[in-house]
Amino acid sequence: MQPKRLQQDVQTKWNSTQYMIESLIAQKRTLSAYTAEYDLPATLTANQLGLLEKASTVLVPFEEMTREETASSASVADVIPIVCVLKHVLSQENEADQAIKMIDLMKSTLLDAVNRCFNDVESEPLYSVATLLDPHYKDRYFTNADTLRLGKESLMAEVGKMEEVLKTTSETTASEPADKTPRMEALGTSTSSLGSIFDEILEESQVLPVPKITTSAQIQVETYLSEANIPRSDNPLLYWKVNQPRLSSLAAMATKFICAPCTSVESERLFSTASNVVDERSRLTSETTEILIFLKKNLPLMVM
Repeated sequence: MQPKRLQQDVQTKWNSTQYMIESLIAQKRTLSAYTAEYDLPATLTANQLGLLEKASTVLVPFEEMTREETASSASVADVIPIVCVLKHVLSQENEADQAIKMIDLMKSTLLDAVNRCFNDVESEPLYSVATLLDPHYKDRYFTNADTLRLGKESLMAEVGKMEEVLKTTSETTASEPADKTPRMEALGTSTSSLGSIFDEILEESQVLPVPKITTSAQIQVETYLSEANIPRSDNPLLYWKVNQPRLSSLAAMATKFICAPCTSVESERLFSTASNVVDERSRLTSETTEILIFLKKNLPLMVM
């Protein structure tokens, strides 16, 4: 067998514990053979390894969501749907997990922590409006009817302000039925095992009846929300580029909200990029350094 080092966890990075457990499980046969051959005094029992496998399964959704939320393309619009998916996964009853009290307690503790940490996320206009403007999610992933109503009111208010700035949207063009929406360019095939959970929540969510609408802003919002969601692999910004002529105010709002990142990870990576560019290049001027950093971070966006 090829030599392989076991992962060690890092106290400041929770997902390193998940990687440590995974590496230990992957090498359990090798470790069992080694401990048996050399008669080591301390080793993991079969029950302990089984418990680690169950714990790893519970932590997998958190690890996947962490990777998605720290990606360069992650948006503030992803927060509410991801919290909804985590709650859904942790709330699912599993007879195998319930039979192991420690795993059942682990899931309930994590669910309480998610509820406590993200209790007010749907009430924040930044998150709610961004989620409503993302054609992946719209109003399908809100868990509270009151926060959804407040989010729609905030969206209406923002669109009304945008209409005053643009002065180009009319009720006639906004209320016209949409033509067949072309398929957007894919962002890439997702390897997440939670894709089915997103689809399941989307199918379970009920489309509320459309209220009586009187303003151009309401017409645009209700027309947009009544249409089918796009697949998660499609690019939301390309969707708004295609639909900008008929939903001009919403498209302008989408470019304002969806571009906001949901974490500070990408900005922290920028400092690492600067360090890598300047490292061992002591003769670089500040102007050249700035240009190189700009190209490094933005060239992939220009050649898409």
